[in-house]
Amino acid sequence: MPFQTPLALAALLSVIPLIIIYMLRPKPAVLSIPSLMFVLKLERERKKVYASLTKIVRDPLFLIQLLMLILLSIGAAGYYYTSNEPLSGEHTVIVLDTSASMQVESRFEEAVGIADGYVSKKNSIILASSTPQLALEGGSASAAGEIFKKVKPGAGTADLSAAITTGMRLLSNGGGRIIVISDFTNWDGDDPVASKNLAESYGIGVNFVKVGKPADNIGIINGWIEAGAGEYGYTGVVKNYKGESQTVEIEAGRGTSGNASKSFTLAVPAGGTNQFTLANLGPGITTISLNVKDDLSVDNKAYISIPDTSGQQVLYVTDNGKLPSKTALSLLPNSDLNIQKSVPSSLDNYSLVVLAQKETPIANGSVDIIENYVRNGGNVVFIASEALSPEKTEVGLVKLLPVKPIGVEEAENGLGVKETLQNSITKDIKTEEISVHKYMNATERTGSTTLVSTETGIPVLSYWQIGKGTIFYMGLNDELGDGAWNNFHNLPEYPVFWIKLVEWLGGIGDISEYNLKTGALTSLSKTEEVRTPSKTLTTNRLLFDEVGIYEISGKKIAVNLYDDRESNTTVDASELISRAVAEDESRIVRADTYTAKNDITNYLIGVLFLLILLEILIVRGRGEL
Repeated sequence: MPFQTPLALAALLSVIPLIIIYMLRPKPAVLSIPSLMFVLKLERERKKVYASLTKIVRDPLFLIQLLMLILLSIGAAGYYYTSNEPLSGEHTVIVLDTSASMQVESRFEEAVGIADGYVSKKNSIILASSTPQLALEGGSASAAGEIFKKVKPGAGTADLSAAITTGMRLLSNGGGRIIVISDFTNWDGDDPVASKNLAESYGIGVNFVKVGKPADNIGIINGWIEAGAGEYGYTGVVKNYKGESQTVEIEAGRGTSGNASKSFTLAVPAGGTNQFTLANLGPGITTISLNVKDDLSVDNKAYISIPDTSGQQVLYVTDNGKLPSKTALSLLPNSDLNIQKSVPSSLDNYSLVVLAQKETPIANGSVDIIENYVRNGGNVVFIASEALSPEKTEVGLVKLLPVKPIGVEEAENGLGVKETLQNSITKDIKTEEISVHKYMNATERTGSTTLVSTETGIPVLSYWQIGKGTIFYMGLNDELGDGAWNNFHNLPEYPVFWIKLVEWLGGIGDISEYNLKTGALTSLSKTEEVRTPSKTLTTNRLLFDEVGIYEISGKKIAVNLYDDRESNTTVDASELISRAVAEDESRIVRADTYTAKNDITNYLIGVLFLLILLEILIVRGRGEL
């Protein structure tokens, strides 16, 4: 007999005290009697014992209390029984594909209509996207109908396997069936057929229902942004899934910098791709539209978000008028560069201060001005030079640096540099192409962070926080001519480095943070209001499942499909359906039942309650209550 707690059956020993209580009698007196009388008396006492036992057995209170003790012991042991039950249609889990390809023609409307026909007494609805979303758990038929009226397809890729696994958990106790409704043209994660087989091995029936048919499409399947000298450029990829070549008209509505809209055509071969480029993108949102007639519209648009860096006031302090860093900063988009030979008495109007003195040290009276500026939230960049040598520099200024300067040294054979910590500032720097011939020998201070160092471990790019602001040390001096310290300023990524550094110090972040693909999932630092392309919601966890513009904490984030497989509407999923059917037919044992564990504790409690009432009635009838 199956028990959840077999040791609790030891409570049956309580029956022994019950019997003893009923058999207790007064202690007999010891008397001297003849032997014959003793034998006759012994016989009579034996008959009295049998009479007592008979009386006990016939006493209804004893029988009731004995039964109660037995039932309490069985209940404490957790008795249950198992039975093979037929798969129930009462709980139906409907997995609804909400991927981008379900937006083709009327695929999703067809899927919802089919799903409505599978609704039963108890229903759960799982929306299959990059992350399964449980829209309804154990709801009624009317509740399922309300969900079907509201749900819409997204613009990501569905993980059908994860959705089936979620359905298995919902049906793990009571059994049921899973209905997967999809076009089955594309999916993330494991093979759905493998997940179907796994569910059925546990006695859960899974049915695949295919919707839709192959359709024509032309779409933007990829795109990327590149930072150039003072500007951003975009490259987009268009693919033609039709059987004949197409000339596609493209319209680009430019950002907010005054750039006009642009229209052009692009020839795309049958089944092939072609690229187009847009240069000098201004801050704000640029929208790209394909003027085509096809069966999937979600990939006919792409969005580009360029963060607005307007209002950046940069102070450049130098005693040398011809420096690559000054040229790079003058090309910075939407910023004003103010060049001075010394540090002014107030730095409050500047968002960034670059100190590029080559020979003349920073004046002693400027140290306090710089420190107060940084502590109040300002950002300062020090470029290494002879002027930062310990013998020339004020002690107070040296303490502000994230490195401790030792002295300027030369490397006759040159030194290479290496990236020591990944950062958006340095990810495009080709460190293997940088050669250092002269450098500031320095050691890293405790609390600072080094992004790039020489092969010998000397910090080259380092920073740390002081108060509310940041001090950045650039050990790659940009002096020109025969006295050049290194070749970094001659590399094409040098101006891009300055653009990223200014954006990073200004809290803008990397351009990739403003341009995402659908299906991305992010956790926000706090619960806040988010505006999506279709609605406004309050959350601390966001799934980007729509193409368009999201607004989070004042940032505008562009989200695009960019998925070749999801845009390929010509795929016919008959192969997967055939494979699923073949797996079913080849299965030797087909589970039509599931093993149910039936607990009887509630029934035992009911019987005990009735026995207690019966005992009270008997005692009262005897006049003992």
